[in-house]
Amino acid sequence: MTLITRSFPLLAIVAAATGFYLPQLFSPLANFIVPLLTLIMFAMGLTLSLSSFKDVIARPYRIALGTLLQFLLMPFLAYTLVHLLPISGELAVGLILVGCCPGGTASNVVCYLAKGDLALSISLTMVSTLLSVVATPFLTWLYLGQAIDVPIMEMMFSILQMVIVPVLTGLILNTYFGEKLARLAPVLPAISVIAIVLIIGIVVALNSSNLAVISGVVVIAVILHNFCGIGSAYGLCKLLKYDESTCRTIAIEVGMQNSGLGVALATQFYSTAAALPGAVFSLWHNLSGSLLASVWGRKQI
Repeated sequence: MTLITRSFPLLAIVAAATGFYLPQLFSPLANFIVPLLTLIMFAMGLTLSLSSFKDVIARPYRIALGTLLQFLLMPFLAYTLVHLLPISGELAVGLILVGCCPGGTASNVVCYLAKGDLALSISLTMVSTLLSVVATPFLTWLYLGQAIDVPIMEMMFSILQMVIVPVLTGLILNTYFGEKLARLAPVLPAISVIAIVLIIGIVVALNSSNLAVISGVVVIAVILHNFCGIGSAYGLCKLLKYDESTCRTIAIEVGMQNSGLGVALATQFYSTAAALPGAVFSLWHNLSGSLLASVWGRKQI
C-alpha cells in the first residue's frame, strides 16, 4: 500500500497519457467521477474527528487568510500572466475565469495525502464555494468587464453530495467505531490514490480532443498560474509564522481551483475556446498536486 502512495505521481502521469492516447479506455467511465470523489471523501472522513473541526473553528483567522488569498491572489496572477505572455482573446478570458473560481475538491485529496490539515482544507473549500456566489461574478466583472451568473445551487448540491455527506458519514463512523476501523487506516491513502488516478484518466479522456489542439503558451500559463499560486501562498504563510501543516494546506487550497466550474462558466458565457484553459488546469493541477503530495507526504511535520 505504501508503494502505491509513493508512486502517485508516476501513476497519475501514466493515467493521463493513457487517457490522452487511448481515450476509449476511460471515457466510458465518465459517470464514475462523482462516485470516486465520494469514495475519496468518505475515506478521508474516516481519518477525522470532531476535535479536528473544533481546532479549525478555534482559529478562524486561518480560514480568513486562505479565503482572502483564494480570491485576491489567483485572479490577479491570472490577469498578470495574460499581460506577460502572448495569450489573448478567448483563451485569456478562460484563464482569468479559472482564477476567479473558488477552490476545488481535488485540493482536499492532495491535502490529505500531503499531510496537511484536512479539516481546514475542507472548511476552506466550503467557505470559498459559498463566497463565490458574490466573489466570482464580481471578480469576473472587475477583470473582464462582464457579469456572469454563478450556478450556486448546482455547486452547493455538488459540494453537499461529494464532500459534506461522505466526510460527515466517515467522521461519524470513526467517532463511534474508531477502534474497530483502525485496521483500515493504512489502506485509506492507497484507496484515495487509486481513485484520483482513475479520475485523472477519465478527465483527460473526456478532454483529449481539446487538449490535442491546445497551444503551448496556454499550457505554460496554466502551469505558472498553479505554481505561483501555491508558492506565493506557502511563502506568505511561512512569513506569517504559521505551522507547516497550515502552510501546506493553505498553499494547496489556494493553488488548486475549481476548474470544472471555470469550464462550465466559460462554455455558458463565452465559447468552447475559453473553456480550454480550464480543461488544461483540470489535468495539470491533479498532476502537480500528485507530485506535491508525494514530496510533502514523505516529510514528517
